[in-house]
Amino acid sequence: MQEPKVYVVDDDQGMLDSTVWLLESVGLQALPFTSGQAFLDACDACLPACVLLDVRMPGMGGLSVQEALRARGLDLPIIFLSGHADVPIVVRAFKAGACDFIEKPYNDQLLLDSVQDALGRSHRARAGSSQRDAVQARIDSLTPRERDVFLPLVQGFTNREIAEQLAVSVKTVDLYRSRVMKRMQAEHLPELVGMAIACAQVDPLQLRGP
Repeated sequence: MQEPKVYVVDDDQGMLDSTVWLLESVGLQALPFTSGQAFLDACDACLPACVLLDVRMPGMGGLSVQEALRARGLDLPIIFLSGHADVPIVVRAFKAGACDFIEKPYNDQLLLDSVQDALGRSHRARAGSSQRDAVQARIDSLTPRERDVFLPLVQGFTNREIAEQLAVSVKTVDLYRSRVMKRMQAEHLPELVGMAIACAQVDPLQLRGP
């Protein structure tokens, strides 16, 4: 398992050094950067990580870095640090998905607690992504006929309705339904529906009611 990392982005060298020291004192791996662009150039999307991001920096400020991460599709948990936490900036940061917003000078334990929470989010997000990938691999392994049964099945059609759609017997649909459940490793139909929704195979708002 890869060791989680904390990216620390702050143009104030003294603040940067003290934050890195604090994180390393509790066994966390901290990667320091004095500019937003330097961080973006080095950011590795494959690592479990969070970002401590100063709001006001020369060139590219923290909010611009946040926007750049989103534009790249990188969903790293972000904790903003600022000595000038006016309300509009805080609101904008949280609307864009920030985990926390901490004023400088910060309380050491408050910062560490926030970092641990952010790293927990990162781990859960990566675990969820891994599970979705595994389910998607099972969906991709379905034969064309199994997929023909799988999609209407999770949409809420009965076996008889599926048989009519495919112009086959109900018994044949029963057989393929059993194969789909086994290949997808689903214990029951609601679990199969959940898998389909998680992998965007069906729109939950378009499912048929009972």
